[in-house]
Amino acid sequence: MIMEGKKGVVLGIANKKSIAYGIAKACQEQGAQMAITFLNERFEGKLAPIAQELECGNSFYPCDVSKPEEIEALRHSLEKDMGQIDFIVHSIAFAPKEGLSGRFVDIPKEAFDVAMDISVFSLIEITKALKPILSSRSSILTLSYYGGEKYIPNYNLMGVAKAALEMTVRYLAEDLGKDGIRVNAISAGPIKTLAAAGIGEFSFMLKWNAAHAPLKENVTIEQVGNSGMYLLSDLSSGVTGEIHYVDAGYNIMGMPAITEDENGKQQIAWNGES
Repeated sequence: MIMEGKKGVVLGIANKKSIAYGIAKACQEQGAQMAITFLNERFEGKLAPIAQELECGNSFYPCDVSKPEEIEALRHSLEKDMGQIDFIVHSIAFAPKEGLSGRFVDIPKEAFDVAMDISVFSLIEITKALKPILSSRSSILTLSYYGGEKYIPNYNLMGVAKAALEMTVRYLAEDLGKDGIRVNAISAGPIKTLAAAGIGEFSFMLKWNAAHAPLKENVTIEQVGNSGMYLLSDLSSGVTGEIHYVDAGYNIMGMPAITEDENGKQQIAWNGES
C-alpha cells in the first residue's frame, strides 16, 4: 500500500483505455484516495462508472481547462471535500486536426495557439491554482511522448506542444522545488487511446515501435500506470524535473537492429524476425 494516506486529483481520463486511467487505477490499488475530473456533460455520463470504480465518491468534478473559472471551482471543491492533496495527474492535450496533418509550415496560428494553451499552459494554470492546497511533499505528473524530442510523422503540432510541455516540467520543477513539490513527466510509447485516434497512420506507429524497441513490444496502460504511481509516491522522493520513458526502450535506439542470415548477409530485423 505504497500510496496509503495520499490524496490527489487526476485530470484527463476519457475512458478505460486512457493512460490517466491506468495511473489512477495503479494509485487506487496502492491505497490512494482520488478525485477525477470530466470535460463536459457528454463525458460526465461516460466517466461516472469509472468514478465509482475508483471509489471517488462525490469527488467527481467538471473541469474544462480552457475556462479559468472551472479551474478555480475545482480548487474550491477539492479544498472543501479533501483538504490538502498530495498529487496531481495532468493528462490533457489537444491539437486541432489541421495541426496533425499536411505540411507543418502551413499550420494556422489559431491551431498553434489552441494546442499550446490546452496542452501546455493548462499545466501551469492547474499548478498555480492548486498549489495552495498541495502538501509540502507533493508530486505533479504530466504526460509526454517521444514526438516532442524527435520528428514523428503526422504528429506535427503536437510534437511542438510536447517539447514545450517537457521544458515546462523542468522550469516548474526548479520553481517549486523549494516548496517540496516535485514535477515530472512520463514519455509513454504509443498506446491505442482516444487521443491517438486523431494521429494519421497510428497503426503503423504501433508496429514500428514494437519492431524496433529493445523489448520488441508496445507498452500497456498498466505498465505506464505503475510507473506513474511510482513518480507520485514517496518512492521517487528524490526525483524531479525528469522525463521518464516508458516505451519498451524505443527512445535509446538510433536505428533498427541489424542481424545476419545463414550466409552472413546483413539485414534489418523486423519484430524479432528478418
